[in-house]
Amino acid sequence: MTHPVSAARLPPSRITDVHIHIQPWRELKPQVLAVMWRDKEAERDLMVQLMEDPRALLQVMDRSGVWRAGLVNYPSPDVMGFTDATNTFSATYARANPERLLPYGGVHPRFTRDARGDVDRLVDLGIRLVKIHPPHQGFPANAYTDGLEALGAIYRRCEERGLPVMIHTGTSVFPGARSKYGNPMELDDVAIDFPDLPLVMAHGGRPLYMAEAFFILRRHRHVRLDISGIPPARLLEYFPRLPEVADRVLWGTDWPSPGVREMRQNIDQFLALSLDDSHKRAILETNALALFPAAR
Repeated sequence: MTHPVSAARLPPSRITDVHIHIQPWRELKPQVLAVMWRDKEAERDLMVQLMEDPRALLQVMDRSGVWRAGLVNYPSPDVMGFTDATNTFSATYARANPERLLPYGGVHPRFTRDARGDVDRLVDLGIRLVKIHPPHQGFPANAYTDGLEALGAIYRRCEERGLPVMIHTGTSVFPGARSKYGNPMELDDVAIDFPDLPLVMAHGGRPLYMAEAFFILRRHRHVRLDISGIPPARLLEYFPRLPEVADRVLWGTDWPSPGVREMRQNIDQFLALSLDDSHKRAILETNALALFPAAR
């Protein structure tokens, strides 16, 4: 005798992966690109195609059961090689399917001459979120408290424009990256000083700063946790009290960064966790819809 499958146990149909790296890899420094290619030589042609052709990405998303994806981009000319052209790349790429592709961009506070104006220009491009990457941009997330005034101006203008800011926390394996700037505790200042700024704490401080990340998340209601880059099978080892904050946790994979498996494999591992179906649905689907409402 067969039994009907409970609808509550089916994977959500509107999964948003808020953190994938579709970027202009052609701008990467050779030593950085070499790290990107680790374990991906067999997929080289696909990876090159993905970075240039949105149709290829949409096909991968369709096979993986992913409805929307956030395209992480940010300038980091001295460490990664990405220039401000990464913003135009992101916006142009996403125009292939604005319903499903969410363009992210950034302003580098150490190089900008007009922080507020640059944020406005990102909005004009259609950028949906600003990415700050302390280890790749060379400052702590609260560096505005120690003289980097442009960083404070970026946060303030994003707050005024209602533009979410994602801040990398945790380590980075790329040459030149300064992992000491990845401590989530620096976000405590940001959350206090910009109380109306929607903040996304990327990676939850993995793998060194999980306790700090959880403290920041519980203390500040306008901070969200993006769990990308954390092996889903180990998520509850890193965050055993995850259900307490499930209403502010966002699904992300960090794909196709080094060591990150395919999007579908990550989803399946997450669905196998001992979490309530309501928490799984919130993390995979509804929390991202609150941050990035669907087009009507």
